[in-house]
Amino acid sequence: MLARVNACAVIGLDGVIVDVEVDITTGFKPPMIIVGLPDVSVQESRERVQSAIRNAGLEYPRRRVRVNLAPATVRKEGSAYDLPIALGVLIANRQLPPLCLKDGLVMGELSLDGSVRHIRGVLPMAAVARREGYQRVFVPAEDAPEAAIFPDLEVIPVSSLAELYSHLVGAQLIAPQPSIEVDQVPVVVQTDFHDIKGQEHVKRALEVAASGGHNLLMIGPPGAGKTLMARALPAILPRMTIDESLDVTRIYSVADALPDGIPLIKNRPFRSPHHTISNAGLVGGGNWPHPGEISLAHRGVLFLDELPEFGSRTLEVLRQPLEDKIVTISRAQGTLTFPANFQLVAAMNPCPCGYYGDPVKACTCSSGTVTKYQRRISGPLMDRIDIHVEVPRVDYEKLSETRQGESSEAVSRRVEAARQVQRERFAGSSLTCNADMHPAQVRQYCALDESCRSLMRAAMNQLQLSARAYHRILKLARTIADLAGSHEICQPHLAEALQYRPRVSDI
Repeated sequence: MLARVNACAVIGLDGVIVDVEVDITTGFKPPMIIVGLPDVSVQESRERVQSAIRNAGLEYPRRRVRVNLAPATVRKEGSAYDLPIALGVLIANRQLPPLCLKDGLVMGELSLDGSVRHIRGVLPMAAVARREGYQRVFVPAEDAPEAAIFPDLEVIPVSSLAELYSHLVGAQLIAPQPSIEVDQVPVVVQTDFHDIKGQEHVKRALEVAASGGHNLLMIGPPGAGKTLMARALPAILPRMTIDESLDVTRIYSVADALPDGIPLIKNRPFRSPHHTISNAGLVGGGNWPHPGEISLAHRGVLFLDELPEFGSRTLEVLRQPLEDKIVTISRAQGTLTFPANFQLVAAMNPCPCGYYGDPVKACTCSSGTVTKYQRRISGPLMDRIDIHVEVPRVDYEKLSETRQGESSEAVSRRVEAARQVQRERFAGSSLTCNADMHPAQVRQYCALDESCRSLMRAAMNQLQLSARAYHRILKLARTIADLAGSHEICQPHLAEALQYRPRVSDI
């Protein structure tokens, strides 16, 4: 008897329906053959399925089992095919009704004792099931809350093969997983602005960066608070919409990086990779590419601490994602594109010892060493960073004061108001904030009067600005004007934007 069970493969960030066809034929060896472009982990399903069926108290056929995963043109990887293959064997062996899984999608890894274990990528699998019109999905009990985000999809949490067998034959039904109320998923603020002592001008730079989606670089000695302020940035960014939350959660589901007990990510991501990270770890990679750190930072913040310590080749791979908001990875098996719309925040010391220009502690580096250290970051990459701000050490009086500063919630309200202006400005287009503007939009929305043009002309000559830097200054000035509630870019807005550019000697 030929049996068919619906399963799902994950290609990039999207699910693809896979038909698991099981046929029992004459012969004994080999006991199971799997075809349909499976990888090694799928081939290993043979041993897991046989042991799981027997240890669940069911009968494994004493004949040859042939399994086909269709379409054969789609590469199959991972252990999520264990459960659908096992159910296909039971249907083909007439231990289950032929149509018991007609309107359902099945996925799950089997242990040798028949229990069903966690798998990655449940959210895109549930999304494709919903899109293709399936009524039910059978998923590991551990992953059921992740699939229950879709209220119109019946999610059956499966703990073991024996439990699912009893459900399908009607002996003991499994209660569906209750739908997740999106509004009830909390948003947790981990680092609040009122925890930061002093550094008012840096807080202002962070507010401007959050309002327009601009990239930011902080330069200062060790212990000045650069990391603390970077961690506070997600708290003042606009709250994610449902679509954005689903987009981020899908990436984390595929990367198997969802936090325990959190089926939906509502906090802006904050990723802080170590400077020893490889190119593949940063942008994504593998034989079959998986998302890297820049995709895990999608809709959030990518924080690169000790920026000059990153390899030059590693930093240069950021140039294309910073411009295009996507990253494309090509391998022999195919080409995949991952989203990478992140906000870059970087921090660095002014020199190797960290105290160049510090008024308290003397720098021990030579001038040549300082210059070499600062030039580890290429000019094209520096051009893509809109805001450069110095972070001095905090004196005792500010550290010891008991009065708390402005909270993240208060700053967030101003940021949200500026973002609302930008959403209205770019309504009907794919743009979401000022930092995303192309030259055409810059010409349309960033017009300067005569006094501003004179100031810009002098800055171009004095700071030796490139064309890219010119456009980024205008976009930054537009954001500062939005924060001030001004329809026009005035001279104070442009002057503040110019203050965030690095000096020629710094690059």
